[in-house]
Amino acid sequence: MTTSKAFIQPLDRVAITFILLLSLLIGLVIWQGDAVKAKVRNFTWQNLQIGSEDRAFTLTFSRPMDTKSVEDNLKIEPPLAGKISWAGRRMVYTLLTPAPYGTNYKVQLQGAKDQFAKKTGNNRGNQPFVGSFRSRDRAILYIGVNPEERGQLILYNLTQEQKKVLSPKDLIVMDFEPFPDGDKILFSARTSKTQDLLSAQLYTVTTGISTKVDQQAQPAGRVDLLLDSKDYQNLKFDLSPDGKTIVIQRGNKSNPGDFGLWIMPTTSDSGEKLTAKPLKSQPGGDFIISADSTTVAVAQGQGVATLPLKKDAGKPLEFLPQYGLVQAFSQDGSQAAMVKFNTDYTRDLFLVTNQGIEKSLLKTTGEILNCQFDPASPTLYCLLTQLVSKEQYIEQPYVVAIDLKTAQQKPLLLLPIAQRNVQMSLSPDGLGLLFDQVVAQPIAAQTTNPLKTDDGEAIATSSLWLMPLMPIADTTTAQIQPEKLPLDGFAPHWLP
Repeated sequence: MTTSKAFIQPLDRVAITFILLLSLLIGLVIWQGDAVKAKVRNFTWQNLQIGSEDRAFTLTFSRPMDTKSVEDNLKIEPPLAGKISWAGRRMVYTLLTPAPYGTNYKVQLQGAKDQFAKKTGNNRGNQPFVGSFRSRDRAILYIGVNPEERGQLILYNLTQEQKKVLSPKDLIVMDFEPFPDGDKILFSARTSKTQDLLSAQLYTVTTGISTKVDQQAQPAGRVDLLLDSKDYQNLKFDLSPDGKTIVIQRGNKSNPGDFGLWIMPTTSDSGEKLTAKPLKSQPGGDFIISADSTTVAVAQGQGVATLPLKKDAGKPLEFLPQYGLVQAFSQDGSQAAMVKFNTDYTRDLFLVTNQGIEKSLLKTTGEILNCQFDPASPTLYCLLTQLVSKEQYIEQPYVVAIDLKTAQQKPLLLLPIAQRNVQMSLSPDGLGLLFDQVVAQPIAAQTTNPLKTDDGEAIATSSLWLMPLMPIADTTTAQIQPEKLPLDGFAPHWLP
């Protein structure tokens, strides 16, 4: 009988050698401690283009961090003031004001330590991180007045100094509002062959801009008809802040008593043709859609009614008999600027909050033409007129900034007397104010001019002006002067 002898096969030798080497490496790691540096796994604004509605970014780390070391070592260039909050491994940086437009930003983090660094005596910082994003270009819209672009909608990119004519020559643009992403413009226009101001139809036109990473921009200048004027006159319209709903004031051509608000969606999930439907409510005057896009505030009778857009509008959600007009809503919808018409023909401007607080801001002998809330500070910018001659009823327009906390007024600009047709627009980052200066055409030549102001006055020419804005509390004594832009047009509006 022979004794069997165990032999170590070559594969066994390889396995034993691998196990020994792995054990040695594990021992070295345990002896040395954790050599892997903490790192940023995700930055939500990486390579994105942001707008004024984007107010917070998030950094997600690979492990729990020493929050103070992160906050001490985080750098944003150019600086953006903000506050920091934490949720586990996620750090949220919330901007105090919108990021100034037309700027490239860099976010850097180096030297931050994880939560266990002190316990283990490990002084290694995080894996260096550099992220980048940019804010949207500074761009404006206006209606051209020069013969070669008269009545056309024009987009001018101030950051790149580029101009695009968006609407065709055979349409005379009368009013417009940009969609929230800036990719399209809603506008009303009549054909160049008619002088009938009540023949306007509603259109959309593409700008050639896309703010979404996964969406390619459509070519600029593609015009689509949304609503014709075959049976109804389209008088005024307002686009909801979310860009999904249009409210139009319409009148029946064959029945003058049939007059009121209509509602129309801007998109259709089912692919069906978009149609406008009457908003069943009492006839009203001026109107504005709320900041949350769910209601419309309309002047009705001796007050302002708030009507729901998705329910029975015949039953107002609220009625404010003491006010005659809503001028503007704040971006978050918590405040509104409202006008009270007095029996002595003066007007009061009030700040009304959703908490029921009503604060008087100013009184004027003229009119309150426009008010806009600053997205960057508790300030309201208003375009007003004051009566300089009661006998001839001559008004002088001016622009004022109002501190909403103290009701302090800061006059910004005094405009020429009797120039009531001024229009202004506050930039989405709160750093600039656009306005126009219209020159009326002599009466003898008005029949050949298709361009009209809201008052029906013929426009000969018009210039655009840009005024930089400083915080209302700024103590600088130097007067900021508006700058005339090398553009001829009227009805300026900032692109969101």
